[in-house]
Amino acid sequence: MPRRLLLDTGGTFIKGAVVGTAPYDAILLSEFQLPSSSGGTAQEIAASLQAAWARGGRVDEVAVSIPGPFDYRNGIFRMQHKFAAVNGRSYRELMGVPEDVPVAFMHDVHAQLLGEMRSGAAQACDNVALVTLGTGLGFIVATGGQIRLAPSGSPADSIWNLPCRDGILEDYVSSRGIRRLYGREIAVREIADLAHAGEPAARAAFDQAGRLLAEALRPVLETFGVQRLLLGGQIARSFDLLAPALAELRQDCPALEDVLPVSDVSRAAFRGLAALQLP
Repeated sequence: MPRRLLLDTGGTFIKGAVVGTAPYDAILLSEFQLPSSSGGTAQEIAASLQAAWARGGRVDEVAVSIPGPFDYRNGIFRMQHKFAAVNGRSYRELMGVPEDVPVAFMHDVHAQLLGEMRSGAAQACDNVALVTLGTGLGFIVATGGQIRLAPSGSPADSIWNLPCRDGILEDYVSSRGIRRLYGREIAVREIADLAHAGEPAARAAFDQAGRLLAEALRPVLETFGVQRLLLGGQIARSFDLLAPALAELRQDCPALEDVLPVSDVSRAAFRGLAALQLP
């Protein structure tokens, strides 16, 4: 049975797993997490990728999820806000993967939605949208059971840069956005803890973020007839604080039946990477 190394490459960490793949399933063999060094030098970034490759041990193939901009067909970094030191360079070459080992790449939000459609909270749902909340604001839609992608391999639809108040939506619906709405520079996890403890300002920050997100999503969900809206990313761990505002979307979007968190925040991308067809 082939062994596949799955790498979910973020700006802070590289999450890895090794699975034994079968035609319709994947058997988890090991997991690990390493710093990604995305703000470092080319040598430091290469060292973090090489460490991930070494942790995988003997594998037959590699599947990588990574946010954009990125050349998903050729595996080339195109980012300037993180991994800037390796912009234009090959992920495979930096990681030191031999040429005879197949490597495939996909956008991290694409990986999460594919996984949820195959074996998660979006099974048996033709029209579904996924929002990921964390350092940034990700979004992707599937219609008729097909995930909408741009020619580059990135999601075809985006909401992060929609106008919002005195900036864009990501300024208010993301980690920095919730801190901004709360008015204190503390971790979002701490704000969530305070909200769960009943602090009004903390609860208001999450409620405002949820309402701003709902307002931006409403026309998109209506356009694509979305039946199920999923929430992923680290902030989805506080789904209950955002759910009331998002649930109100069902009043204006007749097709919308459910608003749910992804089935596993920590492993959401792994499900899609395990299902990805490699060349």
